[in-house]
Amino acid sequence: MNNYYIDTHVHLNDDTLYSHLEEVLSDARRNNVHLFFVVGWDMDSSKKALELSHKYDDVYAIIGFHPCNIRGYSDYEYNWLEEHAKDERVVAVGEIGFDFHWDDTTKEEQEEAFIRQIEIAKRIHKPISIHSRDADQATFDIIKKYDAAMIGGVLHCYSGSSEMAKEYIKLNFIFGIDGPITFKNNRRGIDVVEKIDLKYLITETDSPYLTPHPYRGQENGPKYIPLIVDKIAEIKNMSSEEVMKQVIDNVKRVFGV
Repeated sequence: MNNYYIDTHVHLNDDTLYSHLEEVLSDARRNNVHLFFVVGWDMDSSKKALELSHKYDDVYAIIGFHPCNIRGYSDYEYNWLEEHAKDERVVAVGEIGFDFHWDDTTKEEQEEAFIRQIEIAKRIHKPISIHSRDADQATFDIIKKYDAAMIGGVLHCYSGSSEMAKEYIKLNFIFGIDGPITFKNNRRGIDVVEKIDLKYLITETDSPYLTPHPYRGQENGPKYIPLIVDKIAEIKNMSSEEVMKQVIDNVKRVFGV
């Protein structure tokens, strides 16, 4: 197989997609999507991601605890995470970080969980997948303070500025580009893709969420990765084949897959 598409952030472990998983995977593979990173957000979803990564050769897992899902978590959950993140089918710890849009958890709770999971990732020498919503500066500050540059990783569904992106690059991070890049009013996202070198961008759907144009309002799936690649190629004034090839190289460099 030469060039193929990659979905580096997909929730096949979400009930919406899991309920018809074979169809979701079949549709994606028909569209030449041949690598999937299934991402956990709590302990149960991380267990399911791990299970899927052992069932399918083209599926890998990213396991961890989302900032909105860490209330009540104790040493038990974090010990479980550290042990299972060592699994060879796990490519990163995530999705971890900050989410100040919702108020399910406090900033202090989120910060403690974020730091604990960065430290786990550093001990096992794996990158991190970061969720950052309404928290650009806070996320950057924690990454810098706790030396996450030594493991690097991805800012999933990056929604920050191109100026901030350049600072993250200095800390060994790259950026996940999703369906919203296809939205006409997404000026900030387009600016990031225009100004940031392609070697720092990877493709993801975050499905079943963030469905790209022209399918907004419908269920998202990894089958739509080609739409994201085509849009990046259009913005960059290059071919989709060139984008696909660079994304493959980026994924190998950051995740070792």
